Amino acid sequence: MLLKYCCDTMKFFLEQKCEIHNNVFECPDAIIYYNKKFDEFGVIIHASEGEYILINYCPWCGRKLPDSKRELLLAELEKRGINEPFLHMLENREADESLGSGNSDKQ
Repeated sequence: MLLKYCCDTMKFFLEQKCEIHNNVFECPDAIIYYNKKFDEFGVIIHASEGEYILINYCPWCGRKLPDSKRELLLAELEKRGINEPFLHMLENREADESLGSGNSDKQ
Protein backbone atom coordinates (compact mmCIF):
# COMPACT_ATOMS: atom_id res chain seq x y z
CA MET A 1 0.00 0.00 0.00
CA LEU A 2 1.26 3.43 -0.89
CA LEU A 3 0.31 5.78 1.91
CA LYS A 4 -0.54 9.40 1.19
CA TYR A 5 0.00 11.68 4.15
CA CYS A 6 -2.70 14.03 5.31
CA CYS A 7 -0.14 16.70 6.28
CA ASP A 8 3.59 17.39 6.54
CA THR A 9 3.60 16.93 10.33
CA MET A 10 2.11 13.44 10.07
CA LYS A 11 4.68 12.60 7.40
CA PHE A 12 7.50 13.89 9.60
CA PHE A 13 6.53 11.75 12.60
CA LEU A 14 5.90 8.60 10.57
CA GLU A 15 9.12 8.84 8.58
CA GLN A 16 11.48 9.85 11.38
CA LYS A 17 14.37 7.49 12.01
CA CYS A 18 16.05 6.91 15.36
CA GLU A 19 19.77 6.18 15.53
CA ILE A 20 19.48 4.83 19.09
CA HIS A 21 16.34 2.67 19.15
CA ASN A 22 15.64 -0.10 16.66
CA ASN A 23 12.06 -0.53 17.81
CA VAL A 24 9.59 2.29 17.17
CA PHE A 25 7.82 1.47 20.45
CA GLU A 26 11.02 1.99 22.45
CA CYS A 27 11.90 5.38 20.98
CA PRO A 28 10.54 8.24 23.13
CA ASP A 29 10.54 10.53 20.08
CA ALA A 30 8.16 8.26 18.15
CA ILE A 31 4.58 9.26 18.90
CA ILE A 32 2.52 8.04 15.93
CA TYR A 33 2.37 4.50 14.58
CA TYR A 34 0.94 3.23 11.31
CA ASN A 35 -0.10 -0.42 11.20
CA LYS A 36 -0.04 -1.33 7.53
CA LYS A 37 -1.63 -4.72 8.20
CA PHE A 38 -4.83 -3.06 9.41
CA ASP A 39 -4.39 0.31 7.66
CA GLU A 40 -4.77 2.14 10.96
CA PHE A 41 -3.01 4.93 12.82
CA GLY A 42 -2.39 5.22 16.53
CA VAL A 43 -0.69 7.19 19.27
CA ILE A 44 2.08 5.10 20.82
CA ILE A 45 1.69 4.25 24.51
CA HIS A 46 5.26 4.31 25.78
CA ALA A 47 4.33 2.93 29.21
CA SER A 48 3.43 -0.41 27.59
CA GLU A 49 5.10 -2.76 25.16
CA GLY A 50 3.96 -2.36 21.59
CA GLU A 51 0.57 -0.81 22.22
CA TYR A 52 -1.06 2.20 20.66
CA ILE A 53 -4.36 4.03 20.88
CA LEU A 54 -6.27 3.97 17.62
CA ILE A 55 -7.00 7.42 16.21
CA ASN A 56 -9.51 8.37 13.53
CA TYR A 57 -8.35 11.92 12.86
CA CYS A 58 -4.93 13.47 12.37
CA PRO A 59 -3.87 15.17 15.62
CA TRP A 60 -2.27 18.02 13.65
CA CYS A 61 -4.48 18.87 10.68
CA GLY A 62 -7.73 17.24 11.84
CA ARG A 63 -8.35 15.34 8.62
CA LYS A 64 -10.21 12.02 8.79
CA LEU A 65 -7.83 9.06 8.62
CA PRO A 66 -8.75 5.85 6.77
CA ASP A 67 -11.09 3.49 8.59
CA SER A 68 -9.22 0.60 10.19
CA LYS A 69 -9.46 -2.66 8.29
CA ARG A 70 -8.96 -4.68 11.50
CA GLU A 71 -12.58 -5.74 11.99
CA LEU A 72 -13.06 -6.57 8.30
CA LEU A 73 -9.95 -8.74 8.23
CA LEU A 74 -10.73 -10.53 11.48
CA ALA A 75 -14.34 -11.15 10.39
CA GLU A 76 -13.16 -12.62 7.10
CA LEU A 77 -10.71 -14.92 8.89
CA GLU A 78 -13.42 -16.10 11.27
CA LYS A 79 -15.72 -16.71 8.30
CA ARG A 80 -13.01 -18.93 6.81
CA GLY A 81 -12.82 -20.93 10.03
CA ILE A 82 -9.59 -19.54 11.38
CA ASN A 83 -9.99 -19.81 15.13
CA GLU A 84 -9.42 -17.37 17.96
CA PRO A 85 -5.79 -18.25 18.91
CA PHE A 86 -4.68 -17.43 15.39
CA LEU A 87 -6.67 -14.20 15.36
CA HIS A 88 -4.84 -13.10 18.50
CA MET A 89 -1.50 -13.77 16.79
CA LEU A 90 -2.56 -11.69 13.80
CA GLU A 91 -3.63 -8.76 15.97
CA ASN A 92 -0.19 -8.50 17.61
CA ARG A 93 2.46 -6.56 15.74
CA GLU A 94 5.72 -8.31 14.91
CA ALA A 95 8.10 -8.12 17.87
CA ASP A 96 11.00 -7.00 15.72
CA GLU A 97 9.13 -4.25 13.87
CA SER A 98 11.55 -1.38 13.98
CA LEU A 99 11.64 2.31 13.30
CA GLY A 100 11.64 2.71 9.57
CA SER A 101 10.63 -0.83 8.68
CA GLY A 102 7.18 -0.46 10.23
CA ASN A 103 6.65 2.76 8.36
CA SER A 104 8.68 1.95 5.25
CA ASP A 105 5.93 2.02 2.64
CA LYS A 106 4.68 5.52 3.36
CA GLN A 107 5.06 8.12 0.64
